[in-house]
Amino acid sequence: MAFKEADVLKALSTVDDPDLKKDLVTLNMIKDIEVFSDTIKFTVVLTTPACPLKELIKKNCTDAIHEHLDKSLAVEVHMTSNVTSTRNDGPILPGVKNIIAISSGKGGVGKSTVTANLAVALSNAGAKVGVIDADISGPSIPTMFNCEGEQPGVKQVNGKNVIIPLEQYGVKLISIGFLAPSDNAVVWRGPMASSALRQFISDTDWGELDYLLIDLPPGTSDIHLTMVQTVPVTGAIVVTTPQKVAVADARKGLSMFRQPQINVPILGIIENMAYFTPEELPDNKYYIFGKDGGLNLSEKYNVPFLGQIPIVQSIRESGDSGMPVVLKDGLTADAFNELAEAVARQVAIRNANLEQTKKVEMNT
Repeated sequence: MAFKEADVLKALSTVDDPDLKKDLVTLNMIKDIEVFSDTIKFTVVLTTPACPLKELIKKNCTDAIHEHLDKSLAVEVHMTSNVTSTRNDGPILPGVKNIIAISSGKGGVGKSTVTANLAVALSNAGAKVGVIDADISGPSIPTMFNCEGEQPGVKQVNGKNVIIPLEQYGVKLISIGFLAPSDNAVVWRGPMASSALRQFISDTDWGELDYLLIDLPPGTSDIHLTMVQTVPVTGAIVVTTPQKVAVADARKGLSMFRQPQINVPILGIIENMAYFTPEELPDNKYYIFGKDGGLNLSEKYNVPFLGQIPIVQSIRESGDSGMPVVLKDGLTADAFNELAEAVARQVAIRNANLEQTKKVEMNT
């Protein structure tokens, strides 16, 4: 029996995206259908290259063709992706699809380590990624990416100097650490730090990015307000350890983004240093900072729980050497890759269900 493109679309309309809860045809995710006498070919355009459900969706498509058309047909499914966005091409960061704030209530919870590994994991999955190190007084990104002592370039665009970000491990980077001597303390009042962040956002040639991660300083400060006043933030991630004092501060950070005048969607909570596992006893878990603090926080505030990252020696060693642990094989790398999938998934869900975040307008 000869089938037509309409028959293929009808069959595939029975396949839902498990996250977005709509069928692939309605979501316009089916492209390039080719129908032959014994073979059906088509492309599925996923919402992110880091989709954790890629193989499930592929299998469901093949099963649908066999069930609704003919079991004897060969099915060739090409999986590709186009990261979704609610942003329009405004004057600031026109080529950036999603801006993700990564915050913590207090320092020392490993927020920059999480940012670095998350960025590299997303890049390894095929996404275009950039990182702004917005911690002006305590920049960590140069060390995490082994770029200490390097400086970004500058070019002129329409008579204006524009910063060219550094690139390492496939990730574009900018930090005050690239612009100030590493031995010197950056002792700036709030307006100066805010001005630096605005330059990192609007005077840097970011080009086209799927995800721009902003590694914020701890707490709630001028930098946070400057960010939400400068660009519409797609969503925020809160990093905490399970420890009671860290969770208490993380709760304040979460509440800040949820204030009506700020109203940035919470993509989820990451529990870092969730447990300690010695290398020689990989099956043992020691909850040295308490247990499930981040998980309990996510349940209390009804926000996604993105994952738990263990505290192991290799993470510290990789941070110090400037080679993120996600670039190596092992359980820790797997944890960060799964975290990247969870973040990408929540961004896609957020973009499918919520309007664009608005820039904050407030008197300062």
